[in-house]
Amino acid sequence: MVTEFLFNEEIQEKIIRAEKRIAAHHQEIDRIALINQKRVMDSFARHQVADFHFSPTTGYGYDDLGRDTLEAIYADVFGGEAALVRHQIVSGTHAIAIALFGLLRPGDELLYISGKPYDTLEEIVGIRGHGSGSLRDYGISYNMVPLREGRMDKQAIKEAITEKTKVIGIQRSKGYGDRPSFHIDELADVIAFVKSIKQEVLVFVDNCYGEFVETKEPCHIGADIIAGSLIKNPGGGLAKTGGYLVGQTQAIELASYRLAAPGIGAEGGATLGTLLDMYQGFFLAPHVVAQSVKGAVFTAALLEELGLETRPSSQERRTDLIQAVHFKTGEQMVAFCQAIQQASPVNAHVKPQPSYMPGYADDVIMAAGTFVQGASIELSADGPLRPPYAAYIQGGLTYEHVKLAVSAACEKTFMTEKDREKDEQSPSGNKESKF
Repeated sequence: MVTEFLFNEEIQEKIIRAEKRIAAHHQEIDRIALINQKRVMDSFARHQVADFHFSPTTGYGYDDLGRDTLEAIYADVFGGEAALVRHQIVSGTHAIAIALFGLLRPGDELLYISGKPYDTLEEIVGIRGHGSGSLRDYGISYNMVPLREGRMDKQAIKEAITEKTKVIGIQRSKGYGDRPSFHIDELADVIAFVKSIKQEVLVFVDNCYGEFVETKEPCHIGADIIAGSLIKNPGGGLAKTGGYLVGQTQAIELASYRLAAPGIGAEGGATLGTLLDMYQGFFLAPHVVAQSVKGAVFTAALLEELGLETRPSSQERRTDLIQAVHFKTGEQMVAFCQAIQQASPVNAHVKPQPSYMPGYADDVIMAAGTFVQGASIELSADGPLRPPYAAYIQGGLTYEHVKLAVSAACEKTFMTEKDREKDEQSPSGNKESKF
């Protein structure tokens, strides 16, 4: 193996053991990628994608056939009736806000049933920050059902649904949470359950990090509307910005009025020069996502060889890109993330430090030497600096990059740590190591 010339003997042995343990999991990921790739290819052919679909529009962007066709493809592939796919959507959080503000009205209630939402949603719903412009500021109430042993609690959900409950929110991925991500079969079960209690309730799923990891998306199993970011899975590493929403026609129409304005909705919005990247990125997405997921499984396996706790473990089935690793100390977590940055194609010379980041309650360490700023489909390692010191490692355009970067980070973090501990035990050793 080539890697035997790249890392020290101890790390190399752990790499070999790790890859042997995950070989069957990698084969399953390749199988899922093939199914998803065929669905994308069939949709491109069905909608007769041609060169002219990549042509930009300017100004109002009316009658943009390329944009409209791309949105029809998203709806088709992700199991919805309609879609919004726009570079004007700033992020996944922005896409979520568009959906929630589009669907909810004063006096309505948003009920999140997947536990505490991602940190950036707290200011949107109004449970943190000054509340100006939040759902609460508009007279829309918010409630949350805690998880029970990491799973959605049906009995508590049933008791929480009221006459005011208009939208049920579910966050598919763990985000920065210390809980499992939810598989499609779990989502199907709980969506059917809430619909049996209140048929007219609208189910929104935050689909960030989950696209193309399984063979179905939330709209395939009953979700009314989903949202995500193009600089995560569906952009395939090529989309430079943007977000999407897919769902029922009426739900997407209401969201489009929030994105633009009533009376304009999805009809306006110039695409400028973004369409080629969005089309090609979506075509590549099933393969790129598979590369990322294979990298996540390898990351878990290698760090398990080093004695760390990983969630999910290397042997668990996947539903998103995110790999959480629990480090023993905050210093160890920072050192690992800094080593990932050193193995990045962009800004490898930069040494990230924990610092404030808008939307988060704690300082965040973020290693992200990416071609597209903040792109989670590219390899990154980050997390809020708080116990249990969990770093969230996600993305990777190629498996080779993930393998090289994570192996190098393990060598630099843990082998250096062992060397330092040996020095400390010697008579002349430095006793002040922060590890």
